Amino acid sequence: MTTLKQTPLYPLHLELGAKMVPFAGYQMPVRYPNGTLHEHLHCRNHAGFFDISHMGQCLILGDSAAGELEMLTPSDITGLAFLQQRYTVLTNDNGGIIDDIIVTRLPSGLMAIVNAACKDKDFKHFKTHLSDHCHFKEMADQALFALQGPAAATVMQKFSAAATNLLFMHACEDDIDGIHCTISRSGYTGEDGFEISVANEQADHLARLLLAEEAVEPIGLGARDSLRLEAGLCLYGHELNESITPVEAGLRWLIKKGHDQFPGAGRILAQLQQGTEKSRVGLLVESKIPIREGCIITDETNDAIGHVTSGGFSPSLGRPIAMAMLHNPAPGTNHALYARIRDHQLPVKVTELPFIPHRYRR
Repeated sequence: MTTLKQTPLYPLHLELGAKMVPFAGYQMPVRYPNGTLHEHLHCRNHAGFFDISHMGQCLILGDSAAGELEMLTPSDITGLAFLQQRYTVLTNDNGGIIDDIIVTRLPSGLMAIVNAACKDKDFKHFKTHLSDHCHFKEMADQALFALQGPAAATVMQKFSAAATNLLFMHACEDDIDGIHCTISRSGYTGEDGFEISVANEQADHLARLLLAEEAVEPIGLGARDSLRLEAGLCLYGHELNESITPVEAGLRWLIKKGHDQFPGAGRILAQLQQGTEKSRVGLLVESKIPIREGCIITDETNDAIGHVTSGGFSPSLGRPIAMAMLHNPAPGTNHALYARIRDHQLPVKVTELPFIPHRYRR
């Protein structure tokens, strides 16, 4: 039996009354006493605090770090300015996605944040493919928090002027109450906000400092998922996996023009030119019944044309929503489509993503 890991904030989560569940090998808070619906709306209207210390953090150091990582992704890594970030994917030889990651350019090289469930394979991938000119270092001694929502900047202004002045996908290093932090203006909710990397031994103090602010409440995994779904953001294992390419996932914007020296480039670049057999779309559910991952989507002749990758209730819209992978050409917004749930056919409609407009500070 595998023993679940704990983040440095595990005792604080218990103190706050969190319901803890297994997630990616960790004991993580899925919700707090006020419930997922309250947490979701609080983040949309005020500010939410997320413990994301289960994510993997690592450094790739050395003069060749950017050039070598660019050979593992379709994106422009060498063109990153210092303390600028990039969302990208690691691809396999067939063009599928090993993981989606965030890369930050540091004076000494790169910092990468990877998904919790993928960090072992990602770190092995880095160690296998990076040369001896790079130094790879896992940051196991660092915790990671997110502060998200329209009040996040007002809260952060009390602690770090440098962070408050950041634009979306940029980072800085600053001290908060004497605690050294790496702070980025980024997140996974569609709201303006920040992610903060901090030493494990100082994590509890910093978390309590932020949670003491009137606008801030703790947010669990349940609301984190409904927030990212409304924002139309991909989740690894759902919209992304090792058989889905970035073009099929609707991430063609992250592919660097003229870059063809990365795993799976042949297939991915061909899809850019010729199109794909499937693509990610948003769905509005014309029913009060949510549709879940794996649900089959059919057309008006009852032929299967794809499946749901993520689905649930949208607290902001007051209705069920979903993302799906549909065969191309994907039906337009006027086509009659249905979600097959047991003996029921629930009407659904293709819609533009995101469901809720992003509010990043650009």
